[in-house]
Amino acid sequence: MIWDWLYVAVGLVILLLAGDALVKGAVNLALRIGIPALIVSLTIVAFGTSAPELLIAIGAILDGYPGLALGNVVGSNTANILLVVGVPAIIATMHTSQCDSRHSFIQMICATALFIVLCFFQPITWIHGLILLAALAAMLTHAGVTAKRHRDAQDDEIEGVEPGIGWPKILFYLALGLIGLPLGADLLVEGSVNIARTFGVSETVIGLTLVAIGTSLPELATTVMAAIRRQADVALGNVIGSNMFNLLGITGIAALVGPIPVEPRFLQVDLWIMLAASLLLIPFVFLRADVTRLWGIGLTGLYAAYLVVILA
Repeated sequence: MIWDWLYVAVGLVILLLAGDALVKGAVNLALRIGIPALIVSLTIVAFGTSAPELLIAIGAILDGYPGLALGNVVGSNTANILLVVGVPAIIATMHTSQCDSRHSFIQMICATALFIVLCFFQPITWIHGLILLAALAAMLTHAGVTAKRHRDAQDDEIEGVEPGIGWPKILFYLALGLIGLPLGADLLVEGSVNIARTFGVSETVIGLTLVAIGTSLPELATTVMAAIRRQADVALGNVIGSNMFNLLGITGIAALVGPIPVEPRFLQVDLWIMLAASLLLIPFVFLRADVTRLWGIGLTGLYAAYLVVILA
């Protein structure tokens, strides 16, 4: 038990440090190459923070627990919206009114709708996996085209890069974040699961709560540091990009490893809660409202209510 609590503590520290490094590296990378920080957060940052979900999904299928892979994706996406956006807003207001994320948000909703539709054609097989990966490729292509247009519109002068941070430091910060976040999440999840088992909590509840929250902690750590650094575009882009990668990339790759069954409770409850949570971003995306402390408390409270429903 002592070692488990130590794993939790060390994992949390690693997550915070790695999240700070990834935000710093991503922002300076965007400034250095002349593309919006939102694009970097939608791709590099989002994919890096989703690494734990990918590892757990593949491992769950190989170990004969394919339902855990789906539960982790759905649970993590719900946590990303309610918890990962809510908690940082309590710490510092996220000025999302200053960034335009409408196109990426619409892509996320389309990815969510596609995912839900495929779940009704259960089980999710390799054919569905290829469809999801094709959608991910289309999203990445759109991000690449957008980044190129933005860069072509800029002049050659680089502004805003932190003094003393050249390419070696930028790459070091990115590597530190991308490696540290999965490591910290793994330690935290392992310690939390062992503690939960000690108190007799079922593995189903562990998967829907601790594992989902644990694999969302890289996003949470990154978003917290982005909010503190007043980088709302990185924070929002990280959440949207991570959710798209979870739905399209992780599920797509996992389906190539083995079929994923869809339990009735997902079709009846969890998928729709995930969709409803995603739609809660509309005021911040289209109405340009800032994510204030009051919003943060409300979103976090909704997630707490969601956990109560699961535990019940």
